[in-house]
Amino acid sequence: MLEFAGKPDLAAKDAPDAERSITELIRHVGDRVRDTRKALQMSRRELAERSGVSPRYLAKLEGGDGNISIGLLQKVALALDTPIALLLADHGALVEETLRMSDLYRRADAASRTQVMAILDPDRFRRQKAERLCLGGLRGAGKSTLGAKIAQHFDAPFIELNREIEASAGMPVGEIIALYGQEGYRQLEADTLTGIIETHKRAVVAVAGGIVSEEDTFYHLLSRFHTVWVKASAGEHMDRVRAQGDLRPMKGNPQAMIQLRQILTAREAQYGQADHVLDTSGKSVDASHSELSDLVRSYEILGSH
Repeated sequence: MLEFAGKPDLAAKDAPDAERSITELIRHVGDRVRDTRKALQMSRRELAERSGVSPRYLAKLEGGDGNISIGLLQKVALALDTPIALLLADHGALVEETLRMSDLYRRADAASRTQVMAILDPDRFRRQKAERLCLGGLRGAGKSTLGAKIAQHFDAPFIELNREIEASAGMPVGEIIALYGQEGYRQLEADTLTGIIETHKRAVVAVAGGIVSEEDTFYHLLSRFHTVWVKASAGEHMDRVRAQGDLRPMKGNPQAMIQLRQILTAREAQYGQADHVLDTSGKSVDASHSELSDLVRSYEILGSH
């Protein structure tokens, strides 16, 4: 048997360094807990009540003497409303600021996250949108009509999201909602949208106006498509729906127009997060198509076609 005599025991040699590192980490975590607590103007007793960790244990922790478990540290972090990673991070303003920004990003709404990514990494943000164009807005704005014409003009597939949902479920949207409720429909909407993104690098998609009500789905849409809010006045929305032969919006509902205006107002901020806005009010289909074609060509949304 071969023996290697005279070689140092590396584990034994590194042991003091490892112990020193652990001691420094415990002291560092204690400092972070104490500084965060004081910044929040919270007493140690109050932190103990909120976290369920005894004041005596907290005193040892803040003094660098308590080798706290991950479970208890998580309770302390939650009570301080601070990510546990921030309590464990190395000293340094940049690390702390990065972790804080990460936590703020996690808590932000879909529109804010989209704006942040567009500013911080615009090239990647554009690449992940590929050559996908999405037309959004309320029914009657002209999404389907314009979407079909633009797709034909630029030789791209045209997809109506609701038609895809119906094909996947094997039943009309109305029946889907009746059977599974809005929650079931929204889940199908999210899954179908993801399927389109995974299978189409280049396409024109028209989505239902209510897609903005599901934050995660809306964020996915904003971050994976070049988006256009197709808008119109409330009166034109209503007239166009009725011209399609659908009299349900007005039938037996004298408040229909008021309700439509309220929906437009309530969703305006969300629709306004689109990359572009196309106002079709008072315009013919050809005029709106020409304007949208110019927009698509100017920003090379569907490539160089």
